Amino acid sequence: MTSALTHLAAGTELVEPVAGGVQLVLAALAGIALIVVLITLVKLHPFLALIFGALTVGMAAGENVSDVLASFSSGFGSTAASVGILIALGAMFAKLLADSGGADEIVDTIVGHASPRMLPWAMALVGAIIGLPMFFEIGLVLLMPVIYLVARRSQLSLITVGIPALAGLSAMHGFVPPHPGPVAAISLLNADLGVTLALGVLVAIPTIVVAGPLFGRLAGRWVVLEVPDRFDATDSRTAGSEATAGSEATATATETKTRPSFGVTIFSVLLPVALMMGKALVDIFVDDKSHLLRQTFDILGQPLMALLIAVVVGMFTLGGGAKMSRDQIVKCVESSLPAVAGIILIVAAGGGFKQVLVDTGIGTLLAEWAKGANLSVILLAWVLAVLIRLATGSATVATITASSLMLGLVEGMSSGEVSLVVLAVGAGSLFFSHVNDAGFWLVKEYFGMTVGQTIKSWSLMETVLSVSGLVFVLLLGLVI
Repeated sequence: MTSALTHLAAGTELVEPVAGGVQLVLAALAGIALIVVLITLVKLHPFLALIFGALTVGMAAGENVSDVLASFSSGFGSTAASVGILIALGAMFAKLLADSGGADEIVDTIVGHASPRMLPWAMALVGAIIGLPMFFEIGLVLLMPVIYLVARRSQLSLITVGIPALAGLSAMHGFVPPHPGPVAAISLLNADLGVTLALGVLVAIPTIVVAGPLFGRLAGRWVVLEVPDRFDATDSRTAGSEATAGSEATATATETKTRPSFGVTIFSVLLPVALMMGKALVDIFVDDKSHLLRQTFDILGQPLMALLIAVVVGMFTLGGGAKMSRDQIVKCVESSLPAVAGIILIVAAGGGFKQVLVDTGIGTLLAEWAKGANLSVILLAWVLAVLIRLATGSATVATITASSLMLGLVEGMSSGEVSLVVLAVGAGSLFFSHVNDAGFWLVKEYFGMTVGQTIKSWSLMETVLSVSGLVFVLLLGLVI
């Protein structure tokens, strides 16, 4: 496990319960219920809701307020120090990719070379590649003009074209680091990032196929929509070029007239992934820790270092490839941080909530109960994440809370098994997006759908994505 992520593991050993089993269960349920009510009914920001939830758990368990606050602060600080840095670096890279036109280059190249029959598959690939470094909301805003124009030019259903792209975005958001949910779960459960990344990609690919092109074909028959005229091709491109299938398939504004090449862009996107997966492979095949290759990847493959390298390299490959000036690059990087400040606070507060749960001993209690019930840890992780996702509407909150409750159950499991638990939590966190999820309304408005149409397309797609992900995780569990 890399040092950047092991900080969060400190203090997560199983502790003796501070109260009886019934009291601890009621305390945990009361804290989670309060978080749900504050987020869904009171509309309080999740950051504050998690603080109040943590206080409720600790006090209901019989701890004094000072101890609860100390636990929360410890968890908050360790999470912000590790996960927060990764989220910030990921946001910087994503902004470089968008502002340089690199994202547009990926879209144009892949979509422009696809036949009408293969367009849904191409859109799924685009969604997955764009979703690898970008947050879901950013990727959605970036891809919507593309979805409009591809549907209009190909005469395919807007849903048939759009659902595969959304599936690619959503799967990456739920399964693959450096997105906040997977990174937080990896940290909380002390999983190996490289192994989880490799298994996450392995699960995401077939999951996207099922929930994207295959389900999209059915959903396109259930929901028939006219393509909105919100974007026109003339809005999109400051770089002048003739209208081709590729160049007209995007309407995302960029500030520069030139763009980095497709090869350079793909290299930049996959660089941090390659470094982190490379470390996992070297750890497996090179036993000697003093070996130069092992020592090199122990440094380069750390998530913080891999993303830092990606940002620095991206300034030259993406920013330089787009002929951006030094001031433009600096402004681009700086402007990425305000948008993720709230996400960092929510994830850090989730770490504080986790630590309060750990210090009450609820994890020990759940571990003993699960072992006695002989229940699959992977299935339990998925169910917990599903319930919290349905209640709060937040995939990140569901991931953090479910992971916190699973701490005691992963003790003694192998690295691969812990990674599968992380992926099960990620799959559960995507289940049935509905009216309490901001993403639901974002998709509804961009596609111009009614609530019913959104449920029949987007919500069902998320459910298929979640269940398919669980199935593929369980299948991997047979051989890991």
